[in-house]
Amino acid sequence: MTDEIAKKKQKKKPKKLINIIFSQRTTIILLLALQLLFIFVIFQSFAANYAYLDVVFSTIAIVLAIYILNSSENPAYKLAWIVPLVIVPIFTVVLYLILKNQFSTRKVRNQYAKKCAATRPYLKTDKQIMSYLKETDKEFYKLAKYVDISGGYPICGNTEVTYFPLGEDKFAAMLEELKKAKDFIFMEYFIIDDGEMWQAIVEILLEKAKQGVEVRLLYDGMGSQFTLPFRYKKKLTEQGVKCLVFNPFRPMLSSIQNNRDHRKILVIDGNVAFNGGINIADEYINRKERFGHWKDTAVMLKGDGVWNFTMMFLQMWEVISGDKTEYNMYRPTVKNTVNNGFVIPYGDSPLDDENVGELVYMDMINNAKDYIYISTPYLVPDHEMITALGYAAKSGVDVRIITPEIPDKWYVSCITKSFYSDLIAQGVKIYEYKGGFNHAKTFLSDDKSAVVGTINLDYRSLYLHFECATYLYKTSCIKDIRADFDDLFANRCHQITHDDINNRSAWGKFMSVVLRPFAPLL
Repeated sequence: MTDEIAKKKQKKKPKKLINIIFSQRTTIILLLALQLLFIFVIFQSFAANYAYLDVVFSTIAIVLAIYILNSSENPAYKLAWIVPLVIVPIFTVVLYLILKNQFSTRKVRNQYAKKCAATRPYLKTDKQIMSYLKETDKEFYKLAKYVDISGGYPICGNTEVTYFPLGEDKFAAMLEELKKAKDFIFMEYFIIDDGEMWQAIVEILLEKAKQGVEVRLLYDGMGSQFTLPFRYKKKLTEQGVKCLVFNPFRPMLSSIQNNRDHRKILVIDGNVAFNGGINIADEYINRKERFGHWKDTAVMLKGDGVWNFTMMFLQMWEVISGDKTEYNMYRPTVKNTVNNGFVIPYGDSPLDDENVGELVYMDMINNAKDYIYISTPYLVPDHEMITALGYAAKSGVDVRIITPEIPDKWYVSCITKSFYSDLIAQGVKIYEYKGGFNHAKTFLSDDKSAVVGTINLDYRSLYLHFECATYLYKTSCIKDIRADFDDLFANRCHQITHDDINNRSAWGKFMSVVLRPFAPLL
């Protein structure tokens, strides 16, 4: 019997290999690689045969380097372009011009800016709340004012918040709330994988659509490129679900392909909203093991704060579809009068000049008095973030960061580990989640404020992706977030020491050095 099983496994291996070779994923990767190779070979061969072209492109590379140095880009992002401009000027010049000067990117940027301006009157600031904060907590008042004016999302009261320390907890609550839907369901996710989790959800969505509930689904074209069946959007539309794909992925070099919808939003009847790091895939609820045990977090909002997420979803929907919406139809119908602190559900866009996600994090670090606890799957901080973390630690604040022990991307893990020594030297404590992958994006400070959302501490989240999060201020669930962190530090994490850093393999150290300068581009 054992021999038969072994023979079946051996037969499956070639079939699996064939499927991988001829898969859509492999085809797209090959097409992109061929484009890069074509650009490199063509222009390098021209340079070899026509010496003056080498001079011309080297001159253009110098001009571009000066332009990049004087741009408003992050300094590390500038360096990531300047290094290849010096090493392979011809190839990098052509690649930069292709990626940085595209009509499609400017078109989307203009559409998004217009939509945000049009919806701004529907996101009004509660002047009473702001007056109260100005008198009681000026530091938080300044943050709330910034997110409102620059980010476009006001602070909200009358909101009940539930914290979920694991994906399994959020999933159970999602199913329960989805079954209660009477008017509409809005879902926006980076990844939807056609597995057990999604099948349980889509079964409810299709049933609700038959009952007359308006169901809208929005997912990212790259995040779900290889996880859903071919033409899945059409299939769902035919079954009554309004479905859109954000920025469908195409196998061609384009800067707009960098801007992904990394948000995770579920809104039900305008009264309930879910937000956090959890995508719709079985590994997020530990029904499938990919990188050990999967740690993730989320929050559920009930009350006034839901409106920010409703508008966030509708803004994106209208940019993609071109439709116009009667927003007031989707306002909350249940008034929550719970005196439970305040929340700021907010978004961050790569199409404006405001790094809202990073500045909210920086504000928490700079204003922490006793401690700042951070959970992130990717630790690729820029110089400003490293300085802020180091200053906080040196000034007596207990600064702790949790990263994964088992990474999902080896090259990002190499870059993450390259920062350990610098941070530990400044007094920051680094922990790794034992036996698994920590995907949670959670900040907690002084038992008073917290952020749970989709924003990683890397360049893609902070500068290139559409992101969202929930800022919590003196809400009752903060004690649950603190209890979760305490459990992680005591039972589920290993603190990184200098010995751990010194004992890394020579190959790992080498790759960290090689990859770190290119971190903003990866």
